[in-house]
Amino acid sequence: MSVGPVPKPVAGVSNFVDERIGAANFFKRNLRKIFPDHWSFLLGEIALYSFIILLLTGTFLTFFFKPSMGEVVYNGSYQPLQGVTMSEAYASSLNISFDVRGGLLMRQMHHWAALLFVAGLMVHALRVFFTGAYRKPRELNWLIGVALFTLALFEGLTGYSLPDDLLSGAGLRITEGVAISLPLVGTWITFFLFGGQYPGEDVVSRFYSIHILLIPGILLALITAHLILMWVQKHTQMPGKGRTNTNVVGAPFYPAFMAKSGAYFMFTFGVIALLGTFAQINPIWLFGPYTPSDISAGSQPDFYMGFLEGSLRLMPAWEINFLGFTLPMSVLIPALVPLGIVITGMVMYPFAEQWITGDRREHHVADRPRNNPHRTAIGMTAVTFYGLLWLMGANDEIAAFFEVSLNLTTYVGRVLIFLGPALAYFITYRFCLGLQRRDAATVGHGVETGVIKRLPNGKYIEVHASPNPDIEAHIRDKKPVPIIAGADGETDGDGIPSKEMRRPLGKLHHKIHLKLSRAYGGEKVALVESHGEDREEHAAVGPGEDDKPSPAR
Repeated sequence: MSVGPVPKPVAGVSNFVDERIGAANFFKRNLRKIFPDHWSFLLGEIALYSFIILLLTGTFLTFFFKPSMGEVVYNGSYQPLQGVTMSEAYASSLNISFDVRGGLLMRQMHHWAALLFVAGLMVHALRVFFTGAYRKPRELNWLIGVALFTLALFEGLTGYSLPDDLLSGAGLRITEGVAISLPLVGTWITFFLFGGQYPGEDVVSRFYSIHILLIPGILLALITAHLILMWVQKHTQMPGKGRTNTNVVGAPFYPAFMAKSGAYFMFTFGVIALLGTFAQINPIWLFGPYTPSDISAGSQPDFYMGFLEGSLRLMPAWEINFLGFTLPMSVLIPALVPLGIVITGMVMYPFAEQWITGDRREHHVADRPRNNPHRTAIGMTAVTFYGLLWLMGANDEIAAFFEVSLNLTTYVGRVLIFLGPALAYFITYRFCLGLQRRDAATVGHGVETGVIKRLPNGKYIEVHASPNPDIEAHIRDKKPVPIIAGADGETDGDGIPSKEMRRPLGKLHHKIHLKLSRAYGGEKVALVESHGEDREEHAAVGPGEDDKPSPAR
């Protein structure tokens, strides 16, 4: 005979768990955690949800894919390739596409999810960079994000090569050329990957192990660490009314954010499913099996590897011969330098900015990109550098489509790769200053109403109204980029010059540091308070970018 009321299903499970592991307080505290509701914070979730879809579709594909380079004669459903000798990897990929129910849909969804995963990581990284969300205390999470991006590139490379078709084989041949060109270790790395001379018999099986076990496991661990750190450190938020470094304005995790995230996941899943259904991608049956003696015309890699393809095409033929050794700089430089610049720059930037500005405070409110013009200009320089290399990865297609010389596109690309980033920096910096001046005019003199008023003296003016309070608070949250104090490090506590500053190199180091800080930081365009009739007519917007910089607090 039972004693007491019968618990409801949900309450019963909750009581069962709480009575055994004491989880009630934990869930009560964390389910009420506040998340900001700005749209840009959902960009990172695109990458997260795409990764989940990658795991689900990839698991399906592993049941049917055979990671073997053993030769078989194809006798499947695709008539044009019947009787052709090919690897088991390519034959099983064709079998998935034509003979497994839903196989082609899963293949295409997996490929589209991979592209969206890398694209989501890129866009999320740009959002974090341009808003300064990598600053203290989130440097470690930024480094985890850089590691995720780097691993995603290698994960895409290994997965792209698995079908063993002619297109992926061309990319694999480039990979082999890059690996073997590495000094000292190149031959060993190549033999390890390919199991001997190219193409060997082991590369597909080894890439398969790396693709489904090693890199996904590391990615899963890093994503988990990334989310835990974000949860513990709390989310950054955009500036605005009532938003400070000590609070978070938004909606609770349950039910608001959970419902929003669930809907966003289903939307992401639906977009990928529609792309997999209606947008053909990587039709391996059209390329045929890979043979080292063949190559397809106009072959292009996936977009995230396009910048490496472009760097290889732009690099002049250059090699160094010394003591019987050859360094193929025409391969080493394009393979290592562009990616090295991007990844090393991403790793070092938070710490370099902290050193330049002397700002070691915690930041929980994100910057508007215009309010740190040098950072925004540097980011656009990197985007332009990447974009030009990516564009030059298709210079043969550009030359064919526009009917221009292939050599001409190469020479133009070699000039633009240096000129383009410089122009991007200058133009972006000036745009940021222009936007700051517009903000200063909005705060100081109001918003244009379109109403023309005639004064008693006959003068016509346009009436200006006070800006929306939320917009005004958003603008007024602007703070000068900090700079180091002029005497920082010059003396010790007793006013005596420090040992470092007594040396010529120490003095030079500090002078360079101070100039960098003053150039990077300070107030570029000051906000101007309104005075009486300033709401009714235009006036100067402020001192401009020649203001005296404000030191870090």
